[in-house]
Amino acid sequence: MSTKLEPPTADEADLPPASSEMTAPKMTGAGEGRVIPAYFRKRRTLQWPITLSAGLMTANIVLMVCWIVLLSRLGFWSALTIGTVVFALILVGLTAYLVLTVKEVRVNQRQANFVDSVTHELKSPIASLKLYLETLEMRELDAERRAEFYRVMGTELSRLDSLISHLLEVGRLDAIGQQDAPEDVDLESVLRRCSETAVKHHKQGEEDTDVVSFDLDPAIINGRQLVLEMIFGNLLDNAIKYAGDPPAVEVQVRVLDRGLVVVRISDNGEGVPTDQQKKIFRIFHRAENELERRRTGTGLGLYIARTLVHMLKGKIAVHSRVGKPGSVFEVDLPGRAGG
Repeated sequence: MSTKLEPPTADEADLPPASSEMTAPKMTGAGEGRVIPAYFRKRRTLQWPITLSAGLMTANIVLMVCWIVLLSRLGFWSALTIGTVVFALILVGLTAYLVLTVKEVRVNQRQANFVDSVTHELKSPIASLKLYLETLEMRELDAERRAEFYRVMGTELSRLDSLISHLLEVGRLDAIGQQDAPEDVDLESVLRRCSETAVKHHKQGEEDTDVVSFDLDPAIINGRQLVLEMIFGNLLDNAIKYAGDPPAVEVQVRVLDRGLVVVRISDNGEGVPTDQQKKIFRIFHRAENELERRRTGTGLGLYIARTLVHMLKGKIAVHSRVGKPGSVFEVDLPGRAGG
């Protein structure tokens, strides 16, 4: 990914420093110059729920064993049966409490990470836009430098627009594309259009030179074009974002005899760890810690893709490439061979 232009410093442009009320990020590659929020939310941990539940379960089991031993010796079989059932129900209840609490804490942690992510994604481009505008107001720059400033500002505005669109899409996933009737959509045209958009987004105007390669069987999907564009737009954007340097993404389409179209999108990046391959499709989930992550994004793209694939009665999964670095996202959709 190309490196964005840094605005001139006070020494370079003979300008006073920018407003002290603003701390702008250094405009470099993704992940550098990260703006860390000045506040930290208290995050719930699993330590106390697990400790409490384990203690109560242990006490329950000890009491149940004592109850069984004592009443079996005294021959109170009815009381023994009733007591054992009661202790067993308590144990089941404690287990259910532990499971639900663990799930709630994990959702809370993912929501906290999501808020951190959105906060950064909003503040970073706004801060850089403010710095560029202040620089333009303070001094007349040559035409070339001014044009470069405008280009970078346009990129930051596009980044903001993309973030807001993702947030809105999550809130209306059930209604996306419903105003359009399903139609036969040529899958190749959708994939090529989405790849061009993703490459332009991440290469920022540079020529598309062998970033995405295609191996496509002609295929037709009966559905809404907007939905298909959102699915593969998110997957291709994700593939290029997490690809290696230089990025290389492969798109393959195969039509199976049983009325199934299989789309595989492979990248040459670090790959998705095995323990994360099912989790990355969850809402709010990000594999990277928000204070340490190296790439921009909110983690909503894969959740949107999975939800829309399921709406089309399809399946989506990710696995590691065989013998190569990187990941393969595989989407199975009902469809047929194209003409």
